[in-house]
Amino acid sequence: MLGFLKNPVVVTAEINVNLMALTVIGLISRLWGLSYPRAVVFDEVYYGQFVSLYMKRIFFVDDSGPPFGHMLLALGGYLGGFDGNFLWNRIGAEYSMNVPVWSLRLLPALAGALCVPLAYQILVELQFSHCAALGAALLILLENSLITQSRFMLLESILIFFILLAVLSYLKFYNLQRHSSFSGSWWFWLLLTGVACSCAVGVKYMGLFTYMLLLTVAGLHFWHMIGDQNLSNVSLMCHFLARALALVIIPVAMYLSFFYVHLTLLYRSGPHDQIMTSAFQASLEGGLARITQGQPLEVAYGSQITLRNVLGKPMQCWLHSHTNTYPIRYENGRGSSHQQQVTCYPFKDVNNWWIVKDPGMQQLVVSNPPRPVRHGHIVQLVHGITTRYLNTHDVAAPLSPHSQEVSCYIDYNISMPAQNLWRVEIVNRESDTDVWKTILSEVRFVHVNTSAVLKASGFIGASLPEWGYRQLEVVGEKLSKGYHQSMVWNVEEHRYGKSQEQKEREVELHSPTQMDINKNLSFMAKFMELQWKILTLKNEDTEHKYSSSALDWITMDTNIAYWLHPTSGAQIHLLGNVVTWASANVAALVYTCLSLWYLIRRRRKIYDIPEDAWQLWVSAGGICVGGWAVNYLPFFLMEKTLFLYHYLPALTFQILLIPIVLQHLGNHLCRSLLLKSMFSALIVAWFSSVYLVYRTFSPVTYGEPSLSVTELKDLRWKDSWNILIRKQ
Repeated sequence: MLGFLKNPVVVTAEINVNLMALTVIGLISRLWGLSYPRAVVFDEVYYGQFVSLYMKRIFFVDDSGPPFGHMLLALGGYLGGFDGNFLWNRIGAEYSMNVPVWSLRLLPALAGALCVPLAYQILVELQFSHCAALGAALLILLENSLITQSRFMLLESILIFFILLAVLSYLKFYNLQRHSSFSGSWWFWLLLTGVACSCAVGVKYMGLFTYMLLLTVAGLHFWHMIGDQNLSNVSLMCHFLARALALVIIPVAMYLSFFYVHLTLLYRSGPHDQIMTSAFQASLEGGLARITQGQPLEVAYGSQITLRNVLGKPMQCWLHSHTNTYPIRYENGRGSSHQQQVTCYPFKDVNNWWIVKDPGMQQLVVSNPPRPVRHGHIVQLVHGITTRYLNTHDVAAPLSPHSQEVSCYIDYNISMPAQNLWRVEIVNRESDTDVWKTILSEVRFVHVNTSAVLKASGFIGASLPEWGYRQLEVVGEKLSKGYHQSMVWNVEEHRYGKSQEQKEREVELHSPTQMDINKNLSFMAKFMELQWKILTLKNEDTEHKYSSSALDWITMDTNIAYWLHPTSGAQIHLLGNVVTWASANVAALVYTCLSLWYLIRRRRKIYDIPEDAWQLWVSAGGICVGGWAVNYLPFFLMEKTLFLYHYLPALTFQILLIPIVLQHLGNHLCRSLLLKSMFSALIVAWFSSVYLVYRTFSPVTYGEPSLSVTELKDLRWKDSWNILIRKQ
């Protein structure tokens, strides 16, 4: 029974020395002196704010992309014991002692270091030689721009890591497909492909480009499988379901999980939640939740309410009125009704309160039991402080003459009767008998006499003149076919009115609410709202000193100064290895020309290279050239401020193409021994120049040693490069 103990337990393992050495060298190149400089470097001033908010559990919205990358940066801060207390307001600001600089920069640096062995393995899985794979890894290792971007609290290195991991995982899965389908390793690499794709998209939406590329490649591979007569229909269906699970369902589930963790961590109210709906704000601890806690849910006749415009751009605002009237004549000579002004006011104020009145009754209090207002009911809105009725009529609005003026009616005893009846339309209703609910219901107010819709029109950027206190204009929109958000309102603060007398009612309007009701949103409701805000919220794009166009990237006609030492000439720039960038462009051009030549020749039944070499050439191009194209060309369609670092994912794929083209040229075009020897010598000389350029620009890659004015001028290889030189 214990016979197995007679022999020693032996464990054997294969160690790829190349892979281990590349990993160690990659780690050294990215982790060496990681805490230097101990100052805010370029976009650390941007991402650091979000890390601090994570540490303090304060909600924020970043329109640049999903939250997974931000959470990874925050994880570094958490592991380093960061408390979030640092003012991220200036590039170059010295970090205080409570900021764990090394820990905050660790994960991007690790991701950048691991891209080196990933490049090696990708070329091996593409069936190229270990020599070519080693060359690809060394090119990634010695690429100055990738080193710079991975040594700071930035997201591009993390994005590139997950992109390369997704490509490698799919290639390993595909190579296992031929002889061990549905094995444990087959499932592992397939599932890891989906996980890596989801992580890439979760870091930045740029990851979606590579995800779509891999889905296309997987679709083409499955299309070829359909033509395989050796596979049964059941087997094909199993393959399809496995791919759908791993490449679609799991990535979607993981993407949702990123937001779930994000929303779970950030449960406190902060300055960013003002752009969210009232329901979303009320679900956060503090802020609006503190104000609205305990409000009645159903709006009834006699309810005292504040109405917030749902659009919330460029700022949140509430339906508002005050005792001032519209001027008799506007600056352009047009006349007005001279009625009481109604505006949209971007601050909480007692003049934001309105009373929902039943047109058939005089009382302004809630009856017992309350009579709820439902979809389609006719109401009057009475301004709480001035007791005048919300009104509109066929008079042009002050800033929008095509729309009707909205006012609170003053009876001047002239031939302009009140028109103050409004129909409540609940936009997000489930049925036509829905009750108007606090915070949850989004409603339109349709004027009964003219069918105009109450709208906040000031969101076009214009505000009323001095006579309107620069508040936003409110109009009756005659063209009411659509449901634009500027026409939609929701009740934010709400109480049941109890005082019929005006003096008592004014006191009541200042008092807190009493009743308890829970308005927590479901996760999916919060996710949909946050996702929509991320996709639609656009900060005003301003020209940046270091912004560039996509055309500038190919030839690296631009650079970015990341950091400058306050006293010496030490500085850090995002600059690539000139030889590598030029070689990558040449490799892409050679690949394109050779592919067209081969295609034309093959059309004429002339086969210059063996079929297996052709298939290898095409598959490698699909990954590398395709990866470059999908990560670069979309920027020509984007209306946003662009920077050189946006090109780095595309550049990574282009660098992988260089050794592929070199091996192909050496194997198939250099036929004689002399040509092969000359070609090898040229490669050695070329690679030596790559290393020389890497060493030359290392001082502005790592920020040390400090260079003299003459040395800095010598680094300005292009007139368009902005190398910072202090005036003597």
